[in-house]
Amino acid sequence: MIRKLLAGSPRAGRADSLRMKYRALVFDFDGTIADTLGETRNIFNELAPDYGIRQVEEHEIEALRHLSLKQILVELKIPKRRVPSIIARGTGMMRANIERLQLIEGMREALTEMRKHVKSFGILTSNSTANVDVFLRNHGLRDHFEFVSSTSKLTGKARHLRAIRKTFSLNNDEMLYIGDELRDVKAAQKANIPHVAVSWGFNSRESLLKAKPTYLFDRPEDFRRLLD
Repeated sequence: MIRKLLAGSPRAGRADSLRMKYRALVFDFDGTIADTLGETRNIFNELAPDYGIRQVEEHEIEALRHLSLKQILVELKIPKRRVPSIIARGTGMMRANIERLQLIEGMREALTEMRKHVKSFGILTSNSTANVDVFLRNHGLRDHFEFVSSTSKLTGKARHLRAIRKTFSLNNDEMLYIGDELRDVKAAQKANIPHVAVSWGFNSRESLLKAKPTYLFDRPEDFRRLLD
């Protein structure tokens, strides 16, 4: 499954005086690489009436950033059975505006620098591969990534992380997952893979810290901490 998503020729990391302990970096997309929070709220609010759920006001976002996915579903009274449909429709709606969405400030430089030091570079996301592909090409970053993998389940990333690790014949400690949400941290922990929680995305720094990630980064420049 993962092999079908490989794009282009594998790129070996460049020899450098600085070394990376990980052979592969796998990134979440929304909130980690792409600044999609505002667009996501707009799409959710447009869909909300169709599902009989309330819209989210801008002033509520900060409080929601402290909550887990399960707590958010309870807070917004979203039935779990509705989640797959909301995701499918939402990613389709995002496609119309994907070309105008922006990179997280500083991520272009961070991605370009980190790519020099690792053998494999990929994305694991709940967004669609088509959206991610268009976004990366629009920002001139598609060639950095060997693969883009998507899971339609908000809680299905652990299985995909294990599959990616096996596809590239990596030991658990040779792969690093990077994400901005509590569910990213939990997925990596479940897959027994080191991980970076980034505080510039959806979940708050406080909530991420409580989840005890391997690393906690507050700005893209912090990726240089992975080099020695």
